Amino acid sequence: MYLATIKGADGETPVAVDEKRGMAAVRDLFPDAPATTMGIIEHVPERDFAAAVRSAPDAAFAPVGDAVFGAPYRRPRKIWGIGLNYVEHASDLTESVPEEPASFMKGDHTVIGPGDPIPLPRQSERVTAEAELGLVIGSECRDAAEEDALEHVWGVCTVLDQTAEDILARNPRFLTRSKNFPGFFSFGPAIVPLSEALAQAGRIADLTVTTLINGAEHRTNTVAHMRYSPAFLVGFHSQVMPLFPGDILSTGTPGAVPLKPGDVAGCRIPGVGELANPVVQGS
Repeated sequence: MYLATIKGADGETPVAVDEKRGMAAVRDLFPDAPATTMGIIEHVPERDFAAAVRSAPDAAFAPVGDAVFGAPYRRPRKIWGIGLNYVEHASDLTESVPEEPASFMKGDHTVIGPGDPIPLPRQSERVTAEAELGLVIGSECRDAAEEDALEHVWGVCTVLDQTAEDILARNPRFLTRSKNFPGFFSFGPAIVPLSEALAQAGRIADLTVTTLINGAEHRTNTVAHMRYSPAFLVGFHSQVMPLFPGDILSTGTPGAVPLKPGDVAGCRIPGVGELANPVVQGS
């Protein structure tokens, strides 16, 4: 099951999706539910959401059909990205994994959703896409210990993080610029409650992340092979600044793939979902 946002003539609607029964508007499961997916993450604990979906009658659900899914929300207060977090990916770039997380921030203007185009900026001749596991914060988190950090995570999602690699290659201090062109952060469509993801996978470390290009697997790895675990990353960054509901931590990629117009970049995480975005030349 998962939380998502669908687009329609009346705007965007938060929905709960049960893979066996279909989807239901969250307002039909929670009479006083917030009207936005961000509001649900802020005010409905993930275990309460999962319990309500499980206990809802079959009549509450309708077929997914031709529903169009969008980005779950567009205005997270913060997006943290983590570079070089898989040892094998670092070796691809002839770099070593740093002794502390190599983190950076992205603005919310970079956010797109499933099916939205990734525009290649005119300032770059080499843009790559990176499939990643995203962590969606569910409760305010400050100075969390690693062993308690995942208690602040509402759910997990698929992410595509884009980089203008030629800009970054000119100078590592250009990291922020290389990561912040419009369309350089796609996530969704599903936000899977953490308790649900763990019930399926057993451990978050057992989730598998795959970067796709035109439907083919480019690079795959498991979360267990991260240098810095999801729990460590949440705790570490909460000691830098508060993390708020809806903030996203994108935990690193097993491998980046170069993009050209006409490609379709993708992220697949079994038990979490699949994300795909077409690539176009930007203006």
